Amino acid sequence: MADEGAAVVDEGDEQVTAWALAAGRGDPLALAAFVRATQGPTWRFLHHLLADAETDDLVQETYLRAMRALPRFAARSSARTWLFGIARRVAADHLRSRRARPPATTIDGYDPPSAGRFENVVVLDALLRQLPAERREAFVATQLLGLSYAEAAQVCDCPVGTIRSRVARARADLVDAMAERATRTDTRAG
Repeated sequence: MADEGAAVVDEGDEQVTAWALAAGRGDPLALAAFVRATQGPTWRFLHHLLADAETDDLVQETYLRAMRALPRFAARSSARTWLFGIARRVAADHLRSRRARPPATTIDGYDPPSAGRFENVVVLDALLRQLPAERREAFVATQLLGLSYAEAAQVCDCPVGTIRSRVARARADLVDAMAERATRTDTRAG
């Protein structure tokens, strides 16, 4: 039986890590392949962590930092895990920066509508935003991005047991929130 705490690395992770190592040595084609393979999951990770309109900018900042660090990437973890760790630090820096500046105001209270989405994505986003940041981070990393608990522990810089606990609590919180949402919907319909 495999160690539950061991990172599960599939061939995709091995290839992405190989591209990262080659990109660190200056291979532009490997850099392009690395970015293509990781851009979608990185965007989702940051979007679910922050539910922020600036997700595209944060992804760009993540890749700028990663490109500067690629020559020092030593593959002690998968490249995806390494990149998500950078994305997590970008998100934390963004939150600190946002807290340090005054909130933006809207003109006459007008808040422009966001782009249309499927209802289930909107509901999931709303429910995830209600989770405490540490639970949301662990849940998104493991349940939406498919990282192993060990990889998520590396990204979140905490023990594997803490990740397991946070994910379990996040699931319970989401189940409770969905039940509450269903009760409110039934009450309105009735």
